Amino acid sequence: MQRVHLTPHHPGWAAEFSRESAAVTEAMGESVLAIHHIGSTAIPGIPAKPIIDMLAVVTDLSALDERAPRLQALGYEVMGEFGIPGRRYFRKDDRTGQRTHQIHAFQAGSPQVARHLAFRDYLIAHPDLAREYAALKQKLAALYPDDIGGYSDGKDDFIRELDARAARWPVPRGN
Repeated sequence: MQRVHLTPHHPGWAAEFSRESAAVTEAMGESVLAIHHIGSTAIPGIPAKPIIDMLAVVTDLSALDERAPRLQALGYEVMGEFGIPGRRYFRKDDRTGQRTHQIHAFQAGSPQVARHLAFRDYLIAHPDLAREYAALKQKLAALYPDDIGGYSDGKDDFIRELDARAARWPVPRGN
């Protein structure tokens, strides 16, 4: 079972995203349209599991599937849809087995793209809700230090509520 370990927000996460997303973009080739920094490491001021989450928007998932060996060469494990239809999921661990990066790839036009970006942007624009989310994450990490499933399940209702608010938020977002 993966241990739940939150760390305070680190300003270096943005630079690490930039560095790694450049390598991922090159590996994905012409199939990639954009790569976005998502997840808690993309939201200033909140604690996070120190894993850089990337959202890749691609022209065609089958073209991305053909490029998977190039991502493997960067150290990524190819996980397929991994429970979310229409997604391609890749994960990378360091030499000690700790997860360091994740890629969630969706084809352009997928509602998942807009949802992830809206969630991130909504929390950045609403620091009071970001602090509330941070407090929930810290509480759950203390309750479920050795149970990533319990930790994740405990966030579900809050995330669903924020997803609904973010979807109604009147800021235009593109793929």
